[in-house]
Amino acid sequence: MKQSLKPWNWQLSEWPNFFYDESQLRSLEAEFLRRSGVHVGTFAHLETVDQESLRAEVLSDEALLSSKIEGELLDRDSLQSSIRRLFGLANDGRKASPAENGISELQVDVYRHFAAPLTRETLFEWHRMVMRGRWDLKSIGQYRQHEDPMRIVSGAIHAPVVHFEAPPSRQVPSEMKRFIEWFNRPIEPLTGLARAGIAHLYFESIHPFEDGNGRIGRAIAEMALSQAFGQPTLVALSGVLEKYRWRYYEALGLASRSIDVTGWLKFFGEMVLEAQEQSLRRIEFLVKKAKFFAKYRGQLNERQERVLLRVFREGVDGFKGGLSSNNHIRITQCSPATATRDLAKLVEMGAMTRVGELKSSRYFLNLE
Repeated sequence: MKQSLKPWNWQLSEWPNFFYDESQLRSLEAEFLRRSGVHVGTFAHLETVDQESLRAEVLSDEALLSSKIEGELLDRDSLQSSIRRLFGLANDGRKASPAENGISELQVDVYRHFAAPLTRETLFEWHRMVMRGRWDLKSIGQYRQHEDPMRIVSGAIHAPVVHFEAPPSRQVPSEMKRFIEWFNRPIEPLTGLARAGIAHLYFESIHPFEDGNGRIGRAIAEMALSQAFGQPTLVALSGVLEKYRWRYYEALGLASRSIDVTGWLKFFGEMVLEAQEQSLRRIEFLVKKAKFFAKYRGQLNERQERVLLRVFREGVDGFKGGLSSNNHIRITQCSPATATRDLAKLVEMGAMTRVGELKSSRYFLNLE
């Protein structure tokens, strides 16, 4: 088995006293707080129904992509229906799998109780949530207890490469007691990114559960970010981490060998800022949606309104390649001639713009 002779961070004498160069994080910390303020201000301008929809969308995306990082593919619509149900909102009644219900419950619990102290019982409950429907594990809702080393490996069975090895199971209870005490210390808002990044790395370095450590570790990071600003962040961090999955694994791997976490925190901070930017785009899009329908209220027929609502459902980027006449026909079940008239009127009134001619025509929302 191939393994570097360099020790893991938990084997170092300085463990777990992580340190970093604050000067290299200062601008990232300041930008995180600035964008958090912009988020809160912009979110407040949304109608209640849009706030609820955004909350369900962001949390379902986080559930979907945090699971995808671990190789588990879930259904976005089922997740969103489950999350809306947990918030007591109208939903389509879609049946979700145990795994979808479990990760949905985790996201909603972190959102609702972000300000609560982290406890062993909370972590055990989260583990039961993310392991919902799993019957192949010995330890669910408790720390791992197996005697075999907890390793992350790749490569051929006869010559595996060890990317990480966690502390032995017998050390986990004491390591987690110390981690929980560290996490529950008084918060310093000006180091919110650093605390969240260290919390994620610290938890992953212990790897206290048989499975589900990545999903719970990312939930802990989001809890820490919310605590730093005093409100739920509504930032789908896992969406960005999934996008840069290999850089994420590489950064975690490098950080697992050192107590100096400056490089890891710079990477983590950049990921958080990108996630904030994406979330802000979604909020601003919903603000534009509200203004759009206020502007054209009373001018749209039932078909046009249904088509526009369907386009808005696609999000910031809209239909890939634009809306076609055939899209309109499928959505409204109208004739080709009616679809052509409806779309031409939308262009005439300025609600949409058209690119191309005849069958190649494509239509885009005009939100300027």
